[in-house]
Amino acid sequence: MYFAEVKNIVKEHHLKPLKRKIVNDPVWGFIEWDSPLLLDLISHPYVQRLRRIKQLGLSSLVYPGANHTRFEHVIGAMHLVRSALDVLKTKGHEITEEETTGVLAAILLHDIGHGPFSHALEESMVKGISHEVISKLFMHQLNREFDGRLDLAIQIFAGEYHKKFLHQLVSSQLDMDRLDYLKRDSFYSGVSEGIVSSDRIIKMLNIRNDELVVESKGIYSIEKFLIARRLMYWQVYMHKTVLSAEHMMISVLKRAHELASDGDNVFAPPALGVFLRGDISRHEFESGDNETVKSALQLFAELDDTDILSSIKEWTRHSDVILSTLSRSIINRNLFKIKLSSHPVTEKKRAELRERVMKTFSVTSSEADYFVISGTATNNAYMPSVEQINILFKNGKIKDIKDASDINLSGLSTTVRKYFVCYPREIILK
Repeated sequence: MYFAEVKNIVKEHHLKPLKRKIVNDPVWGFIEWDSPLLLDLISHPYVQRLRRIKQLGLSSLVYPGANHTRFEHVIGAMHLVRSALDVLKTKGHEITEEETTGVLAAILLHDIGHGPFSHALEESMVKGISHEVISKLFMHQLNREFDGRLDLAIQIFAGEYHKKFLHQLVSSQLDMDRLDYLKRDSFYSGVSEGIVSSDRIIKMLNIRNDELVVESKGIYSIEKFLIARRLMYWQVYMHKTVLSAEHMMISVLKRAHELASDGDNVFAPPALGVFLRGDISRHEFESGDNETVKSALQLFAELDDTDILSSIKEWTRHSDVILSTLSRSIINRNLFKIKLSSHPVTEKKRAELRERVMKTFSVTSSEADYFVISGTATNNAYMPSVEQINILFKNGKIKDIKDASDINLSGLSTTVRKYFVCYPREIILK
C-alpha cells in the first residue's frame, strides 16, 4: 500500500521516480524500501561489514545451517518495524514520515557495534565496553558523515525521543529485534521451538500512555513468545557445546593477546594485530575526542569473522603449545568436554583438572588455566522488573503479561543460572 501511494504522488506531480530496493528474505519474503537515507546507510561499509559477522557466533559447530549473518537480521528487523508502524497507523496513531525513517534507521543500525562472532567475543576485542555502546558511537560517526540526518534515529535509539513507543520497537521486552532473531535463528538452526506468531503479535500491537501494549486477543502469542525465548536460550544460544567452543575461542584470543603484548610476532591481519597488542583500548572509544574515536571505530570496523578464523588457522602452527593446541582444537572441532551443574565448580575439582592438564600437555599451573575453563550461564526469558509487556483489555484495563496470563509465568521471570567447567577430552577422570 505504501509504495502504491508513493507511485501515485510521483505520477501526479511528474516527479522523478524514487529508487527502490527489494530483497528476497527466506524468513519474511520480499522486503522493500525506498528511503534515500536507508539506501545510503545500507550501502555504507559499516553496515555491509555485518555480512561478515555470524548472527549466532559458533553455533554452526552444533547446528550446521546456522551460518546466517547480522546483516540479514537487521534487514529483517527493519522489515518488522515497518510492519508494526503500518499497523499502528491504521489504529489512528500519528507517526510522521520523518519518525518512520528515524526508527527504521535506528533498528537498521542497532547491531552495527558487534565485533567478530557477535556475542561470543563481546569483550575480547575491547574490554569493558558493550556492543550497544560501540553501536551508538558508530551512529554518531555516521551522523557526522550524513550531515545530521541521523539526529532523530539516535534519539530514538537512546530512548531520548518524546514518543517512547518508537524506542520500544527497537529495544524492549517485546521489540522487533527479538521477533526477528527468534524466528530467523529457529529457521536456520532447525530448532522449531523458536517459531513464534510474529504476524499476530504485530497485528495486536497498540499504544496506550505513549507505550506499546498488546491487545488481549494476542495474549497466547505473547505466552508462546516468552516460552520460545527460554527454550531457544538453552537449546541454541547457550547450548553446552556452543559454550565450550565460544570459551575456547576466548582463551585463544587471550593467549594471542598475552604473546603479542610480550613482543611475540603473532600472525594477525593489521587491524586485529592492533587490538591484540592492546594499542586500542576502552580509553580511545571513551575519549570524547572525535578524531580519536573515529580512528578507533575505523580499526574496529575492519574486524570481522574472517580475521579471527584466518588467524586461528595460522596459529595452529605456532610454537607456543597453548596457542597451537587450542587453535587446532577449534579448527578441527575437537572441542573441550563440558559439564553443567546447578552448583559452582569446586576449587578441589579445578585443581584436579589442572593437575591432569599439566601432566598431559607439559604446561605450568598458570598455563593450565587456559585448558580448564569455568563460568556461569544465565537465562532471563522475561524481566518485568526492567520493563513489562502490557496487555490491553477491552474494558481499557492494562495488566502485565505475568498477571494477565491464566498460566503461571513466574518461572520465566526468574533468573536461571547454570555453572560449567570445560576441559580437554584427552584428560581421563577417575
